Amino acid sequence: MTDRPRRKSDAARRANQVIRGRTMLIMLLLGVASFTVLFWKLYDLQINRHDELKAEAVSQQTDSMVISASRGTIYDKNGEIMAISYSTETVLLDPGGVQDFVESQEQKIQDAAEEAAEKGAPYTAPEVLDQAYIARGLSRILDVEEETILEHLENTANRYWEVKKKVDQDVADEVRRFINGEIDDEGNQLTTVDEDGNTVLISTGGRPTRLQGISLTPDTKRLYPFGSLAGNVIGFVNANNMGAYGLEASYDDVLSGSTGLTITPTNVNGTPLLFSGGEQMFDAENGSSLVLTLDTNVQYALEKGLESMLDKYDAANGGTGIVMDVNTGGIVAMASYPNYDPGDFSTIYTEGLQAELDAALAEIQQNRSTYETEEAYNQALANARATIQFKQWRNKCYQDTYEPGSTFKPITLATALEEGVVNMNTTFTCTGSIHVEGWGKAINCSKRAGHGTQTLKVATGNSCNPAFVTMGLKIGTEAYYRYLKSFGLMETTGIDLPAEAEGIFANEDSFNSNVVSLAAYSFGQTFNVTPLELIRAQAATINGGYLYTPYLVEQVLDDEGNILSQHETTAVRQVISEETSAKVRECLEWVVSDGGGRNGQVTGYRIGGKTGTADKTGTKDVVVSFMCFAPADDPQYIMLLTMDTPSRTTGTAVFGGTMVAPVASQIMSEILPLLGVEPDYTAEELVGADTTVPNVVGQTREAAEDRLADLGFTFRTVGDGDTVTDQTPAGGAIVPGNASIILYLGQEKPDTPCTVPNVVGKSASEANKAITNAGLIMKVTGTTTASSGNVYAITQSLPAGTEVAAGTVVTVQFGDNSVLD
Repeated sequence: MTDRPRRKSDAARRANQVIRGRTMLIMLLLGVASFTVLFWKLYDLQINRHDELKAEAVSQQTDSMVISASRGTIYDKNGEIMAISYSTETVLLDPGGVQDFVESQEQKIQDAAEEAAEKGAPYTAPEVLDQAYIARGLSRILDVEEETILEHLENTANRYWEVKKKVDQDVADEVRRFINGEIDDEGNQLTTVDEDGNTVLISTGGRPTRLQGISLTPDTKRLYPFGSLAGNVIGFVNANNMGAYGLEASYDDVLSGSTGLTITPTNVNGTPLLFSGGEQMFDAENGSSLVLTLDTNVQYALEKGLESMLDKYDAANGGTGIVMDVNTGGIVAMASYPNYDPGDFSTIYTEGLQAELDAALAEIQQNRSTYETEEAYNQALANARATIQFKQWRNKCYQDTYEPGSTFKPITLATALEEGVVNMNTTFTCTGSIHVEGWGKAINCSKRAGHGTQTLKVATGNSCNPAFVTMGLKIGTEAYYRYLKSFGLMETTGIDLPAEAEGIFANEDSFNSNVVSLAAYSFGQTFNVTPLELIRAQAATINGGYLYTPYLVEQVLDDEGNILSQHETTAVRQVISEETSAKVRECLEWVVSDGGGRNGQVTGYRIGGKTGTADKTGTKDVVVSFMCFAPADDPQYIMLLTMDTPSRTTGTAVFGGTMVAPVASQIMSEILPLLGVEPDYTAEELVGADTTVPNVVGQTREAAEDRLADLGFTFRTVGDGDTVTDQTPAGGAIVPGNASIILYLGQEKPDTPCTVPNVVGKSASEANKAITNAGLIMKVTGTTTASSGNVYAITQSLPAGTEVAAGTVVTVQFGDNSVLD
């Protein structure tokens, strides 16, 4: 009897079932885990990274080239171009393409050598136009280091490197000639044109070898035709044609337009697919243009006058100048020194800044061992250069603040009149100083002996600190602070320029806690404003009381010249009444006609203004300034000039009235006619007004004398003939109407040059005598009236010792050296 298989015990069966169950569970868990990982991976690739992978696929399968948009033009108010873009090209290298080109040449040479060897023919291998050849040629043409080009050519995995951007057309054309094999790496001509019009090699008559891996792409470059004129206002663009500073930055989105794009299908090696039909082009949209409120003629006059003043008085920290339309806020001219050329913005233009940079670099080099790495050392050098460049690029007119001093007094005056705490009949007694509760020291007047009793108008003309402190105390802290806000002094002006600074004032609780700050504020000390904030508030005191937002862009034009937008002038608010404003104008006109601003007089114009000499708190330095406007009875334009830290060793008293007002007079005499403000001469001024000399040569003595007398000229004769044979000055010359004309009657006119005398420091009569005796004609500008008796020549248009023709006009500016503010 056979044995039956033994049946497993129940325990064994249960164990097997457990093992099978566990195995199934593990397999299930592993399956679920694998599916989960796979699902997550697919989700990550198809959902999370969809855009990334799609872009990568497109980049691998296509090649794209950006088409630059033409940046908009910037015009002044008269249509003069201040910034414009022109076509340039960028030179590109494809290191991988150059390598392929070199290998292709070498292969051809090898094949030709083998073929010649099989035929038993001699063979001379041509020169391989390799990476070194290309680097030498491009280095010579583009002024790029040869080693730099070679380093990039070694990176054959790179298919794109910009050798040089924004290459002018003549240079780009030479690069093309090099590419086409018309010139060699040294610039020698390799080709000529045969009788069939084909370009062939001079040496063999064969076709030149065209270089591969070099290309040019269209680009644009910014041109600033006026150079440094208004450089701090216009700003500049960076290497990518994006606005970096000034209007170029604040209106970058308007000026830049939209770039275009060309997309071309490529193979795995990045080579364009021929006949694919897949190339797409998206056109660039050109930027819009700007029409500014600036007038280049006024800007030039402002910069010329400001620069001459800063040079003459050796101002340590530069200066500013602003000319503004008082009835709109439009900026007609704005200058800040130091200045720079936007077309060469990285170059340091002033000796002072260059000396500062040289000192900083020398110190870094001296301490080179203290830098842990070469990178840290190079970064320190770069930071030093950047610091100086930022100083040069800053526009002090709206990005720097200063203590304004007495040019702030018109705000105190307007507030006091508007609040009714003073009127035109109010008097002030000045003993030379005033004491204020809470301040242990006396607040001095510029005239330590005191001005005595004076009316409001005279106190303003004298720039009397005690009088203005008294006004401030009458106004009170709360009302005064309210007017500071109302005049827009505690906020940025909103001008359409980037990174505007804001004034620095005590907070309201601190200001109201005592009257010391009020007293100091009343004559313009212990707080800071930007020149733009100040001139905006000053304009509101004289234009009927209206506060405007300063602006520079009048219109935005499309690329066909159509107006896209037009600035609409609206007052922010009315701060004071028309009546109060009229009284402020009356007081400020007296400042120039009879007060401390009399060096700001301009022949033929009624000028109002205010001088300023502000202590820089915590230092012994000062900022001198002058604000003026014209016509005084109906203001159209206002100007503010500042000069930071003038030298005390120039021989001129350091006051705004002695240093800045005469320069303001000269600038205003030039710009007011340009702005259409016609002179209105008094009878006395009319005698000395510019007149054209008639040509009387060939006329009888009697006829010539009658004609000159009718025009108001005096004259004298040389010789005893009956006919005028020559004259000095010549006919057509423009001279003062009171000039004396010399008539030569049969006697030859001498051709010996006259030497200009030095008349600086002389009185008007002494200067006129010296210039007349030298055979020249004097034209008078500057202060024409002054009760002080201290009017002397302060400048002359031609340097002493200059030799000029007889009858040349020498313009002499007179000023009163007795002013104290």
